[in-house]
Amino acid sequence: MKKAIVLIVLLFSITGQAQSTNIFGKDPIINLETWDKNRLFYGFFLGFNSYDFKIDYKSVVPKDVLVESTFGFNVGLVADLRLHEYFNLRFEPGLYYTQRNLTFPNFITELDAYREVKSTYLHFPLLLKYSALRTGNIRPYLQGGFSRTLNLGSNSKSKDDNLQQRFRMVPWTTNYEIGFGLDLYFEYFKFSPSIRGVFGMKDELIRDADPNSPWTSNIESMKTRAILINFTFH
Repeated sequence: MKKAIVLIVLLFSITGQAQSTNIFGKDPIINLETWDKNRLFYGFFLGFNSYDFKIDYKSVVPKDVLVESTFGFNVGLVADLRLHEYFNLRFEPGLYYTQRNLTFPNFITELDAYREVKSTYLHFPLLLKYSALRTGNIRPYLQGGFSRTLNLGSNSKSKDDNLQQRFRMVPWTTNYEIGFGLDLYFEYFKFSPSIRGVFGMKDELIRDADPNSPWTSNIESMKTRAILINFTFH
């Protein structure tokens, strides 16, 4: 919550600066006119995330596994390569903290039914960015691509499983991503808020040792779904 408040205050401060200097109003002062002609530039981002799971089952079940999403925190770097007037290639390695809470049906005790899935991700997306024409100090864009993610909290090497209250996932996953955002040009820097969806392409669940496990035996696949909200500074 403290991190969220800091980011909100920062966003309002930037908005206030924009209004006070009349860079987004009528007849704005044009900032960083030649910025987009740079061949290569760097930046960093801060943001939020909300991770979920898409679960498919082998057979119809009366009750699904309940997935509770929480808000996490993102931080990382940006490298942007200009390919064309409208196209850029972006590499955005980052560290993502998140938690999902799973409640499995048909258990009497919370100890058996409830699992906290805490994840620390090293996320490596390679994205193609398509920018529209710049209007004053605003330039909207679309972006999409693929990513690889290393889950540092996967428990993949643990011999314990759900019978010992240990939930396990594969360490590496592959995703595709798509999103949109705005480039806002200020006097000394460019600020880019964006929102992006992440869609896992492979099953991430490690099954329990017991082939008839009440936790994992009926799960066909479990794939990550996420929403990322990033505030990028160049």
